[in-house]
Amino acid sequence: MTKQTKYHLGIEIDKLTNSIVNTISGDSFPTDVHLVTKADLKNTTKKNGWNFAWESEFKLADRNVFKLTIRNNPEIIQGLLSISDYKDHYYLHLVESAPFNLGRNKLYEGVPGNLFAYTCKTSWYKGYQGFVSFTSKTKLVDHYEKTLGATHIGGHKMVIFPPDALKLIRKYYPT
Repeated sequence: MTKQTKYHLGIEIDKLTNSIVNTISGDSFPTDVHLVTKADLKNTTKKNGWNFAWESEFKLADRNVFKLTIRNNPEIIQGLLSISDYKDHYYLHLVESAPFNLGRNKLYEGVPGNLFAYTCKTSWYKGYQGFVSFTSKTKLVDHYEKTLGATHIGGHKMVIFPPDALKLIRKYYPT
């Protein structure tokens, strides 16, 4: 039995883009989101700069782990996401940008926003009207309200309601 962990999201939304944007050239790159395979996780270790134990997360029966990649470049993971289907909404357990997409010298902006938008889109297509919930670190509650339109519903709990979910979906998935 794998120990289940309750995370408080601590990732900052650096920029809402329509894909991901190279911080050096300003070029925008379309992205794809795919279910992670065990082979994908061989380089997503703490030793390689990742903050979370993604292989452990991948093994949890109630979770689906997804990778964000640049279209036609599925080998380089830009970010990872762990979600669960709660039968009336999706719960977002964990989001992480690749180590090279963090800090002042990050290569791409827009990764976290893209992954939140994907979760909203998944919720929408499942018939949950885009409802997504997650648990925030205290210091980021206001940040998630401002950047994602999330609503603080008490404690550390946050919800993205349908109107704001739709804004994120349309931003990242305009067609």
